[in-house]
Amino acid sequence: MMETDVLVIGGGPAGTWAAVSAARRGARVILADKGFCGTSGATAPSGTAVWYVPPDVAARGKAKATREELGGFLAHHDWMDAVLETTFALVNELGERGYPFPRDVEGRLRQNSLQGPEYMRLMRKLVKGAGARILDHSPALELLIDADGAVAGARGIDRRTHAGWQIKAKSVVIATGGCAFLSRALGTNNLTGDGYLMAAEAGAELSGMEFSNAYAIAPVFSSVTKTLFYEWASFTDASGAAITGAASKGGRSVIARALQQGAVFAQLDRADGEVRTAMRAAQPNFFLPFDRAGIDPFTQPFEITLRLEGTVRGTGGLRLVDQSAATTVPGLYAAGDAATRELICGGFTGGGSHNAAWAMSSGAWAGEGAAAFARQCRAGLARTAAPARGPALAGGRGHAFDPAALIKAVQAEVFPFDTNYFRSGDGLARSLTRLDSLWRTVRAADGARPEDALKAREAVAMLATARWMYRSGLARTESRGMHRRYDLTALDPAQRHHVTSGGLDEVWTGRVPADGQPLEAAA
Repeated sequence: MMETDVLVIGGGPAGTWAAVSAARRGARVILADKGFCGTSGATAPSGTAVWYVPPDVAARGKAKATREELGGFLAHHDWMDAVLETTFALVNELGERGYPFPRDVEGRLRQNSLQGPEYMRLMRKLVKGAGARILDHSPALELLIDADGAVAGARGIDRRTHAGWQIKAKSVVIATGGCAFLSRALGTNNLTGDGYLMAAEAGAELSGMEFSNAYAIAPVFSSVTKTLFYEWASFTDASGAAITGAASKGGRSVIARALQQGAVFAQLDRADGEVRTAMRAAQPNFFLPFDRAGIDPFTQPFEITLRLEGTVRGTGGLRLVDQSAATTVPGLYAAGDAATRELICGGFTGGGSHNAAWAMSSGAWAGEGAAAFARQCRAGLARTAAPARGPALAGGRGHAFDPAALIKAVQAEVFPFDTNYFRSGDGLARSLTRLDSLWRTVRAADGARPEDALKAREAVAMLATARWMYRSGLARTESRGMHRRYDLTALDPAQRHHVTSGGLDEVWTGRVPADGQPLEAAA
């Protein structure tokens, strides 16, 4: 049993920046991470570009324009401006705090990329230096809710002992990342949508969940999804014949179609010597699986697949109501992949860049907002709070469910290209019928045993995420951003709005115009 002012759930870039930001504003802070803060999550094992643009009007105008059309004109310029400004300041701080940015041939710092291990090691140091307490291997299972419906803490478990913990807090930041459905993409196997589920149980709304069908190229024998390097690749089928139209950019659907017919191979044979050297220097972890397998990816073809990265590289997440990163529930804030990234890149993003900048900026804002809420919280820790008691935690009708079987059932609905990549109204509706049936079964089941609680909640979170994704996909009756409806291929100017969603037993959808006007009535 613990008490604090601000509880941060999640220890990636967004969570660590939130903890630092809140602690620097005088709040007592506890950060609870599912893994070991500094090593877990998608950023820690990777290198990532950063949307770092100096304060030049022309340069920032050009930077903002790069995602407007790709994202379906759903991004907000005020949010983009704020992220560019905050990210610029925070990246500069990383340099001042000792991050080893390289220099170009003219001696200038190259601050538009970060190596995950060094970055997150420094962030853990900054969190501890700010005075926040870190609970490693301590995933949260559910939020605590007070009598007025405000969030008042959380409860969870220690993965090493299965002992439970409960933290009463004046405010909570959800920084648990997105959901990649245990697809084995590098760094994502602890990103199962837990924060979405906990927040929705408290009444929070989501936005942009239709923008969730991001698939990344990866060798079949590797979890590394560094899609950028495949711009230098040639793609062939099992016979060695070139696959016409296959490409990393603008041709990934061709690769998906080819994979439905058989094996697909890639070879980075379009990279010259200088590019090859630069690749190895920039992303050494990309080459480690090849080196271990004795494959030269520049001269030998290797078999590839497409791994679903869901909302990790998609843009949907919890809906924010202002630039304090507040959600629609009092006392609850969200940051990073757990929060919708539509505000700065609409319905499309890639790896790194905007994602990294959003994690930094929204994390800093969420920490500041949560600290301010904690200061103003009159009842404070004296509030009476109860667990949300969602599926897998509350009592049922005398039977249990198998988390592993549920995970496989959800993956069977979200992995196939015919359902999730090549979307259609009929396909989404058929999948939802099966997903809704799974939800009813889970809702009626008994709570999991303490040693099974984490896996059970992960399975339920993936199920809930899939239902919000597909309901939102049905509601957007057009193709926009990464949401491609193959029965409705045109972009509809009348649908330049955000699709919101929420609910558990009955999933609802609504709309928020892209100019940020108030939410319309849910449908």
